[in-house]
Amino acid sequence: MNDDERTYPSKVADDRASLTSFLDYQRATLALKCAGLTSEQLKQKAIPTSGLTLLGLVRHVASVERSWFRWIMNVEDVKMPWPGKIDGTFAEFHVEDADVGEAFTVWREECARARAVASSFNSLDDTVEFRGEIISLRYVLTHMIEEYARHNGHADLLREAIDGTVGE
Repeated sequence: MNDDERTYPSKVADDRASLTSFLDYQRATLALKCAGLTSEQLKQKAIPTSGLTLLGLVRHVASVERSWFRWIMNVEDVKMPWPGKIDGTFAEFHVEDADVGEAFTVWREECARARAVASSFNSLDDTVEFRGEIISLRYVLTHMIEEYARHNGHADLLREAIDGTVGE
């Protein structure tokens, strides 16, 4: 795996800086888990009991970024990059014919747009209404940290099974 170039979150930052920097750290962790692998390795179902792949995780978090930040928080009329379900699972996890470059481009673009949407809110306590629920920016940032942290655990196991690389 490439050298770790992630920016570690400050131990004394305010709430907003803490949440946004922890989210960026988790994003960078997923990128680190994928670094240096071939397209075939990124598409590899490396755990016999699971259909997960590193590329599927990248495509999934791109969809989640778009959904929470653009569709829900920014009230944009956006479609998911990989819509629908196949065999009961989200299409983004079906990567056999997926374009690796496209997936990483979409993910990076969604992360950049998510940062812009988050920074457009004055406060973590600012809210939007979505389907009858009130949702704060604080909730979305916290949820996204949880989303990435969970999937980065999956990425740890996948990367180790693919090429033996371990580490945070």
